[in-house]
Amino acid sequence: MELKDMVRMANQIASFYHGYPAEEAQKEIADHINRFWEPRMRGEFFAHLAKGGAGLDPAVIAAAAGIQPPHQAAA
Repeated sequence: MELKDMVRMANQIASFYHGYPAEEAQKEIADHINRFWEPRMRGEFFAHLAKGGAGLDPAVIAAAAGIQPPHQAAA
């Protein structure tokens, strides 16, 4: 997946939750990514985040603590 597409998708998720209280939005963003992004996509997300996360919505960055790294994903 192209990096720009991954960033766009993550930001679209965040934009849906912008009206929510910050803590709830972060939980929902993380939950969505954990449930619907395959391990490879989450790996790309964390690699991008490690390089600074350019272009990611601040809510996505804040939600990262609740996102499961690929090696921790449930089967």
